[in-house]
Amino acid sequence: MRKIISAILLVGGILLLYFGYQEYQSFSSEVDQLFGGSGSDKAIWMIVGGAAATIGGLMGFFREKIN
Repeated sequence: MRKIISAILLVGGILLLYFGYQEYQSFSSEVDQLFGGSGSDKAIWMIVGGAAATIGGLMGFFREKIN
């Protein structure tokens, strides 16, 4: 059961990273970067959430191998 949850977290995290990067490269995000100095909040939260989910999924896989 833990492997399934880890796989879902890993795949979901990778998808969030991909879509967050696409959002970060969008026109509206580049306009935000021009005037505000950073990308859109949506893109940043997608990247942060994707990184957290990916790390959580990887930790679940490695924890399975240790125990």
